[in-house]
Amino acid sequence: MAGVPTNLTSEASLVTAAERERLLRQRACTVWLTGLGGSGKSTIAKAVERLLYDGGHACLVLDGDNVRQGLCRDLGFSREDRAENIRRVAEVAALANDAGLVVVTAFLSPYAEDRSRARDVIGAQRFVEAFVDAPLAVCEARDPKGLYRKARAGLLPQFTGVTDPYEPPAAPDLRLDSAATTIEACAQAVLRHLHQRGFL
Repeated sequence: MAGVPTNLTSEASLVTAAERERLLRQRACTVWLTGLGGSGKSTIAKAVERLLYDGGHACLVLDGDNVRQGLCRDLGFSREDRAENIRRVAEVAALANDAGLVVVTAFLSPYAEDRSRARDVIGAQRFVEAFVDAPLAVCEARDPKGLYRKARAGLLPQFTGVTDPYEPPAAPDLRLDSAATTIEACAQAVLRHLHQRGFL
């Protein structure tokens, strides 16, 4: 992939981060939901969005399926394409954070290295890694899109949890046990964490 052209200059906004915080009554951050397919990432992200909106907070949800229909439609599921997918999402999240928004992402992001790079792009001070922890057996039993069945039948190569690995976060900022607790409880746990960190 080509590097960054040398004839570009970063443009600074005339609106400061402090001004955005006062206007929006929040500090920008990105909640990075990671976990196996079927663990509940997208459902939790939407529940968090609802709670944030109801609380008067400006937010943006970036969901894996939605992003792959537009911004990342040219990418497949090879190791390299997965890394590029996460890089692009992190860049978008960083731009949205610069605008003062709370961003919630829902991506398998199965590789620790890619998540670490996303943290670097977004900034460690505003990055919240939230591990949506559900055992593979639970995710397969849910199989909301029928993808595990297809993967087990050999119809989906490079499928995380079946033929491709998932590397759980070693020390996530937040662990959400979606196998033992409700979606609402998981979403409330995210909001509590954001309040504790001073983002809300």
